[in-house]
Amino acid sequence: MKNITFRQRLRYAFDNTMSRGTPAIIAWLGIISLVMIIAVAIITGIVGRQQNDDTQSDDGFALFWRALLRTLDPGTMGGDKGNVLFLLAMLGITLGGIFIVSTLIGVLSSGIESKLDELRKGRSLVIERDHTLILGWSDQIFTILHELSIANANQKKPCVVVLADKDKVEMEDEIRAKVPDLGKTRVVCRTGSPLDLDDLEVVNPQDSRSIIVLSPLEEDPDSQVIKSVLAITNNSKRRKEPYHIVAEIHDSKNLEAAGLVGRDEAQFIDVSDIIARLIAQTCRQSGLSVVYTELLDFGGAEIYFKEEPSLVGKSFGDALLAYETSCVIGMQFNGGRVAVNPPMDTIIKPGDKVIAISEDDDTIKLSGLTTYPIDESAIQEATPIPPMPERTLIIGWNKRAPTIINELDNYMAPGSEITVVADYRRGAEDLKRFCSNCKNIAIHYQEGDTTDRRTLDALKPEEYPHIVVLCYSDSLSPQRADARTLITLLHLRDIEFRLGERFSIVSEMLDDRNRELAEVTEANDFIVSDRLLSLMLAQISENKHLKEVFADIFDAEGSEIYVKPATDYIIPGKSITFYTVVESARRRGHVAIGYIINKNGKETTDRPAVIVNPTKATMLTFSTGDRIIVIAED
Repeated sequence: MKNITFRQRLRYAFDNTMSRGTPAIIAWLGIISLVMIIAVAIITGIVGRQQNDDTQSDDGFALFWRALLRTLDPGTMGGDKGNVLFLLAMLGITLGGIFIVSTLIGVLSSGIESKLDELRKGRSLVIERDHTLILGWSDQIFTILHELSIANANQKKPCVVVLADKDKVEMEDEIRAKVPDLGKTRVVCRTGSPLDLDDLEVVNPQDSRSIIVLSPLEEDPDSQVIKSVLAITNNSKRRKEPYHIVAEIHDSKNLEAAGLVGRDEAQFIDVSDIIARLIAQTCRQSGLSVVYTELLDFGGAEIYFKEEPSLVGKSFGDALLAYETSCVIGMQFNGGRVAVNPPMDTIIKPGDKVIAISEDDDTIKLSGLTTYPIDESAIQEATPIPPMPERTLIIGWNKRAPTIINELDNYMAPGSEITVVADYRRGAEDLKRFCSNCKNIAIHYQEGDTTDRRTLDALKPEEYPHIVVLCYSDSLSPQRADARTLITLLHLRDIEFRLGERFSIVSEMLDDRNRELAEVTEANDFIVSDRLLSLMLAQISENKHLKEVFADIFDAEGSEIYVKPATDYIIPGKSITFYTVVESARRRGHVAIGYIINKNGKETTDRPAVIVNPTKATMLTFSTGDRIIVIAED
């Protein structure tokens, strides 16, 4: 073994010390300065005694102080007088001071710059409490932040923390550009992987109020989401209390695995299933997408849960009329089970909560009325209309198409038809594979270019009461997919203009900015999947029980939201209160939650006014063409 000299050992120890960074360098400069100052103070004291000058009267501290000041201010040596030894000592401490100060300035500058770079990387610990934590990054984050800022308007010092594998400064710049008004809400960004346990510790999930996991823009996003949830729930440093996690899953096949990971701590949204159900419901009811947006965003009325002891012993039907500024839509029974539009004779028991649409949780107040302004003469008697076969045209393709068709089979009468036209080779094969159990509809598939005017003219779209335009999200980028959808919509609008007829068109868009461009096509509804999912994630992050409410509303087996003609419930032309509408709907087992007014009492190209949760005492006059928004089983 090679002999290690003392000098080598000393050099090795010095190198290790210096490698520790700025604090170590400053410490070495301090040691050198202290040694030099003490040495010069001793020399100055000896020289002063030999010359009997004024330095001999100084004590040790005064000499040390003079040497220290000379080190820090090396430019003051011009007036020094004394023998050669004294002048050499002053020269030495001046040169040493120049070296030390210049080095110190460089070290401090480098250290500060390094610290700023570290802060820029977003690696410092977050010490917030009761914050909303968002893991991941996508365009959905801007809608979520906007909605959370509205929801937190009445909170004290609300905070949202974002952890994503993206530069901290870039995240902050994008948020400022796209969500300029966050109100009282502070947004703290940190750079790191949502899958890394050490990175997760930086954003303090243990003290979070809720956690939102966004799907990454990767080929297999569900696996990343499941890993993120697993990193939180199975962390050895996790808290004892259960987490409140909300995440999105794009493939229904992964829901079971996600449930095993999240257990009771995570609420998973099946993206494809929710959007498919929403498209299926909306394509048959113009204006329904606006109703869902009103319910899901925090800008207007939202869904709340409230226990009302004074309603104990009364029926659910009685509760519908008990509030003037809120609409009761369901119940959460003692034990947690949720039911939207349960039977009207359901008795409210202790511990049960009403589920109501209201402006805020503190606006859910009983009216105190014992009699209600209901005009019996304006109530329209129910006249059941047998369902008739209908035809629906679906233009375009993505993996949600079979789910949409299966969902439509639950609503359409026997003998109905669905024609699918798409630029997709395996369309017929997929439909045969995934839609073989449809009972009420016959499915026809045609391959063709859906942006070609000749293809659309040959379809004779005027013969279809309902048209759905799907985006090619599986094979194209969001912008290219929306561009193809926009071209198709423009062709359909021109066909409308040429024939002088109006089509009922529901279009799926991926980017909300493209929806604004597509409004020129005057389609009846636009389903912007990312926006609606972002709204749902924000809502469930505030109240996890809303997941069950949305699942019930979107499920064809239970009660859904319908937009029905006002003439089904009241006689048009009469001045009535909304209490009368609620009572008329209640007698049919329906829950009335709002209305849609069409200008001039008829369908127009102008967007109708959608009113959700109206004040029940307000006087209204409905005309033919106006519609009532209800929650019903059919």
